[in-house]
Amino acid sequence: MDASLVRELVPSVIGVLVRRGADFASAEDAVQEALIRALETWPDDPPRDPKGWLVAAAWRRFLDAVRSETSRRGRELVVDAEPPSDPGPAADDSLRLYFLCAHPALPPAAAVALTLRAVGGLTTRQIAAAHLVPEATMAQRISRAKKRIAGEPFDRPGDLGTVLRVLYLVFNEGYGGDPDHTDLAGEAVRLVRQLAALTDDPEVAGLLALVLLHHARRVSRTGPGGRLVPLADQDRSRWETGLIAEGVAILQAALARDRLGEYQAQAAIAALHADAPSTAETDWVQIVEWYDELLRLTESPVVRLNRAVAVGEADGPAAGLAALAAVDPDVPRHAAVAAHLHERAGDLERAAGLDAEASRAAPSVPERDHLTREAARVRHRLRA
Repeated sequence: MDASLVRELVPSVIGVLVRRGADFASAEDAVQEALIRALETWPDDPPRDPKGWLVAAAWRRFLDAVRSETSRRGRELVVDAEPPSDPGPAADDSLRLYFLCAHPALPPAAAVALTLRAVGGLTTRQIAAAHLVPEATMAQRISRAKKRIAGEPFDRPGDLGTVLRVLYLVFNEGYGGDPDHTDLAGEAVRLVRQLAALTDDPEVAGLLALVLLHHARRVSRTGPGGRLVPLADQDRSRWETGLIAEGVAILQAALARDRLGEYQAQAAIAALHADAPSTAETDWVQIVEWYDELLRLTESPVVRLNRAVAVGEADGPAAGLAALAAVDPDVPRHAAVAAHLHERAGDLERAAGLDAEASRAAPSVPERDHLTREAARVRHRLRA
């Protein structure tokens, strides 16, 4: 069974049920039940019309649930109503689901989980495993998210910027270095591709280019045992040139529309890294210029932090440390950047202490282990 095909059908199947009278939460639950049934039966008996099969199975599940509530809720009219035969436009349903699942009323973690389930078609167990939390915890998170948006109309226009932020969070969850999250990054790429096919917006294209350029490096980012490999040490011959070429082409087309946004600027930085044969041969001056553009768009402290690294490469560690002085020290990974710049400036004792400090605050096990090894490596240099 083609799991990716099934997942692509999920938004349109939910949309059909909603147009037939189901509320979003009930429709989503019914489709998940139908997906489980599909996983059990399709390998031995694949349907000629997968979407029609899922619609029929999900609608039956929904009617069964409604019938069980009729005595208490008086839902007989809904049960007995003849559903319209026209399934309607699948593309519109997918786009509406993106906006609904990324509703501003939801906290980011809940929006990510609901997007993965309703739009991505992942089961609660799969989402829980990807986030390394118990299935019951994830089920509660998704249930609360569905209740929060229960009264929101399915056809109300949403905020595209919120959708893009949620999809980027999904990707970053899978790209953070934990080997258990690899599938989540791939799912995010699929979701962004789907959104790009439904919309004509240069920022959507910019996000697609960005995740493709990053995803092209995924096999080189970790070593044996899930060990994190920093950009400077990655084997660039293992980067997927096809994804890089595709990402660059998408980015160039987006930039040509002269409506620069933050994802296009980030993709431009990723493209410069992808184009360089080595760290030393990277066009750091141009990367600093793109970070300046990005700061004008976002004023993000994380962007300032990354800019300090680029300035350190372009103009030397002293300039990098001067740029770092303008960044709030509470910004995540501040100590790791400071350690890198101090080591390049020759202050090994300070660098070792900062690496140790950074390891204690690392957001993931692979990053913690990497920074611990960095602290040990610098201390070894001190003793040499």
